[in-house]
Amino acid sequence: MAHGVKTKLVSDIGIAITGIAGPTGGSKIKPVGTVFIAISGKTKKECKRFLFKGNRKTIKLSASNKALNMLKEFLLAEG
Repeated sequence: MAHGVKTKLVSDIGIAITGIAGPTGGSKIKPVGTVFIAISGKTKKECKRFLFKGNRKTIKLSASNKALNMLKEFLLAEG
């Protein structure tokens, strides 16, 4: 997804978030709060899985904050 964003927007970096914010849709393998964040850059890609706690709003806010933090670290590492 992140690579698709990068390609579609003709940008140097793409970021994507997907997951299950609830309150329904979770399973034993992917419980509510499971979030994947991916970043695609010029030379590398990164995808991480997280499990956030809380209600739907809290999970979405936590995922957004983590994505921005990951993007900052990714940009610093790429130079």
